[in-house]
Amino acid sequence: MNDQQHVTPSMSGQPADAARATDLQEHALSVRDVHVSYGQVHALRGADFDCRPGEVTALIGDNGAGKSTLVKVLSGALAPDAGQVSVDGREVRFTSPTDAQQEGIETVWQDLALAPDLGAVQNLYLGREVHRRGLLGRLGFLDEKAMRDKAVKEFERLGLRVDPRRGSVREMSGGQRQGVAVAKAVSWAERVVLLDEPTAALGVVQTKGVLDMVRRVADQGLAVVLITHNMSDVLSVSDRIEVLRLGTRVASIDRADASLESLVAAMTGGTAATGSAQPGPDAATTAEGDAR
Repeated sequence: MNDQQHVTPSMSGQPADAARATDLQEHALSVRDVHVSYGQVHALRGADFDCRPGEVTALIGDNGAGKSTLVKVLSGALAPDAGQVSVDGREVRFTSPTDAQQEGIETVWQDLALAPDLGAVQNLYLGREVHRRGLLGRLGFLDEKAMRDKAVKEFERLGLRVDPRRGSVREMSGGQRQGVAVAKAVSWAERVVLLDEPTAALGVVQTKGVLDMVRRVADQGLAVVLITHNMSDVLSVSDRIEVLRLGTRVASIDRADASLESLVAAMTGGTAATGSAQPGPDAATTAEGDAR
């Protein structure tokens, strides 16, 4: 098995730089040759990544592959030491998650970052509350009806069964809480939604509900990045799979060409026939970096 299963070729008759620019413009969010080090630990070693509008792109890799570090770069939580981040083919620089949000990129972290004592609507608008018009708005009064009406539409659009008038997030099931977190991101995202292990600790029925929601989000035109260790989730919902190994992208596989054996082989450096693992000499070092 080759280290890189798929490499986008240059367009015929175009210089390499022009072909590369055209390729980047097809993607909602891309990184090229990104490096991140923590002292002597190299977490990303020239990593590439792409996601397209209207697709679910799964980001997978063994422990220590660099997934966590790459997601921090994509979300604006971490500035890379070197490399390029592009939105719609335009190079950008993120110094904080706010910069990424201004480019239409929202992230749902594994801990969800919800306020458990607030309701679904309040969480949806947390930090982005809508004030009433006129003097009352200037005095700090919120337009609760407008927020509730929009929240109901978002929940219905995603097929989420949540009563916005009752209870706090703390009282909801794990699947409902995950759904509220996804709805919050989708409500504000204009280009990309990053989902970090969205089905972790969920049961079978709740997992199916979340994956159905993920599919709906992509079908509505957003680029969805699914970071997960669950190969069943990857094979059931993704359109394309990006594989990291030792801080580098080693494969970009269309779902139609993917199987459990081929994904495991790409992650471990083995072959699809034998599945034997061939980790590089720096695997332990890179694992330490990704744990950060």
